[in-house]
Amino acid sequence: MEVKIGVQHAPRELVVESELSPEELAKQVEEAVKSETVLQLTDKKGSSVMVPTGALAYVEVSGKTTRPVGFTVDE
Repeated sequence: MEVKIGVQHAPRELVVESELSPEELAKQVEEAVKSETVLQLTDKKGSSVMVPTGALAYVEVSGKTTRPVGFTVDE
């Protein structure tokens, strides 16, 4: 699943491909915000992203994204 993290005063958002379920991700974000520490997510390749919770602007969760290969025709 794709997770987009908005960071205050940053022109671009962070995008992480996570294997967590939406419920697990929501719980992890809630716990980090409540404890006022750092939100740490690990992507599918094992890389970590750490954002201080005070700098979080938003966390957006998207379902699995499939990108078409080749040409597509919309009817």
